[in-house]
Amino acid sequence: MGGYVHITSHLLLLFFFLFHFVVSEIPSNQKNTMINLYNLLQNHTDQPSFPWNSTRDPDPCSWKGVACNFDDSITQFFFYNFYLSNSDFLPVLCQIETLESIDLSYNQLRSLPSEFMTGCGNLSGLRELDFSANRLSGSLPSFHGFLKLETLDLSFNMLSGTISLQMDGLVSLKYLWLGHNQFTGYVPTHLGKSMVLEQLWLSSNQFVGKIPREIANCSNLTYIGLSANNLSGSIPDRFGELPNLQYLILSSNSLSGGIPSDLLSQSSLLYVYLYDNSLEGSLPENISSSLRSLFLENNRLNGTIPSSFFGSLQNLEYLDLDNNSLVGSIPPELSFCKNLSTLNLARNQLTGHLPVEIAQLKQLSELTISWNLLNGSIPSSVSRLQNLKKLDLRGNNLSGSIPESIGNLSSLIELNINWNLLNGSIPSSVSRLQNLQKLDLRGNNLSGPIPESIGNLSSLIELNISWNLLNGSIPSSVSRLQNLYKLDLTGNNLSGSIPESIGNLSSLIELQLGSNKLGGKIPLMPLSLYIALNLSRNLFEGQIPETLSRLLGLEVLDLSNNRFTGNIPDFFAKMGSLAQLVLSNNLLVGLIPNFSAYVSVETTGNTGTLSAGVFGKY
Repeated sequence: MGGYVHITSHLLLLFFFLFHFVVSEIPSNQKNTMINLYNLLQNHTDQPSFPWNSTRDPDPCSWKGVACNFDDSITQFFFYNFYLSNSDFLPVLCQIETLESIDLSYNQLRSLPSEFMTGCGNLSGLRELDFSANRLSGSLPSFHGFLKLETLDLSFNMLSGTISLQMDGLVSLKYLWLGHNQFTGYVPTHLGKSMVLEQLWLSSNQFVGKIPREIANCSNLTYIGLSANNLSGSIPDRFGELPNLQYLILSSNSLSGGIPSDLLSQSSLLYVYLYDNSLEGSLPENISSSLRSLFLENNRLNGTIPSSFFGSLQNLEYLDLDNNSLVGSIPPELSFCKNLSTLNLARNQLTGHLPVEIAQLKQLSELTISWNLLNGSIPSSVSRLQNLKKLDLRGNNLSGSIPESIGNLSSLIELNINWNLLNGSIPSSVSRLQNLQKLDLRGNNLSGPIPESIGNLSSLIELNISWNLLNGSIPSSVSRLQNLYKLDLTGNNLSGSIPESIGNLSSLIELQLGSNKLGGKIPLMPLSLYIALNLSRNLFEGQIPETLSRLLGLEVLDLSNNRFTGNIPDFFAKMGSLAQLVLSNNLLVGLIPNFSAYVSVETTGNTGTLSAGVFGKY
């Protein structure tokens, strides 16, 4: 009996397999439609090898970009990034009555034929329509039918004109993406008859006027994107009533007025981008603890930063308040933001000390509080920020010495503490910053020699220690900085000669050594120099060395205010990239060579009588 049951079960499985094989074949009408599509598409694509082959593989359900359901009816057509430019095939596509999703993004289609809009509008199950990143132009078509359509993506095209009632009949619309087009007029309020919209993205168009309050009638909204338009007026108070709102992106407009008091208190809100507007008033005190990103830079916000502003932001990761008019000190409650990764308070009027509590922000990778009125010293505790990659405190009134512990910031890539009142020497511990790419200490009162260990900064691409009180010679170890493209030591008291090994800096494109006490022989310079070589206001003397003629890519050469003698070399006129040559205030004599008309040559203040040659193309 057991053997009979075992055999019977195998026969039943075989029967069901054969039955499925017979009945699950794609419907004949859909197969014919796909053959028609195949013939149309292979002739209208710029792709060298078309991915379908009806002879080798007769089952359309196995073709690339086609998906079928369990009974082998076609449900999805996703043919993105296939260089399609001709729209003739689109009406044929609408003959597949079981289609649920059409994705033709990243192609080169220029229009949506009216036959397509009519045909696909009658498809009872079509839920997704994606024509993003094509070349569609003209006005937005009217969507009649499309009763199940949930997603409409026409972003990154060239559509224009106004939007009014074209989408009013879309009773199921949840996701509307029309960003990066050329739409004009007012922001539309008819966004599907049932107002079930969840995501609205209209950024990077040319909409004008106020943001309509009616948008808040779509109570399911989780995403509002209206950035980079020409919108004015205030942020609607009703946005604070949206219980599910997570993303609010209104940046790069001309919005004014204050930030609504309840806007940032919504527990659902995660990301807020309001930068590049004309918002004014004080920072809101009632902020949701769920907030992760808050970008308010380039506005007109004023007043102090209230303690409560940071008090509830335990989950905040990005905060940017750059270029406002904030005053007062930075509250120590900043330390509550334990997850903060980027903090930018630049270009305000903040005063007081840099709070020592900032060292508790263990996740901080970028700290920018430049161009404020901070005073006091740089706390040594800042060295505990082991994830810090950028430290920018330039343009304040910070004093005291650079803490030796700065060398503990092993992740640091960029250090900007220029234009302060810092004194003392450059700590040798800086040489431990092996990941450092930019070191800018200019415009302070730093003294003493440049540490020989500076040559250990193998990742450095920009070194600027100009306008300090440094003395001694330029250490030869500088020539080990093989990635360096800019070296600026202008405005110090450096003496001695330029190291002979300076020519080994094969990546250097700009060398600024002006306003020092350098002298001696000018060594071979790196052939990579093309932006500028500045040796002005030093103690160089004798004839201008012919070795400078090797710098055929150089644009600016400044040898002024030295003691060079003899004639102006003819080779300067043969340096084809030279745009500015400054030789003033030396002891030069003789004729000025003939330079091209676009070359600016300054020779005033030399002791010999210089007779200008004929200017014109050399």
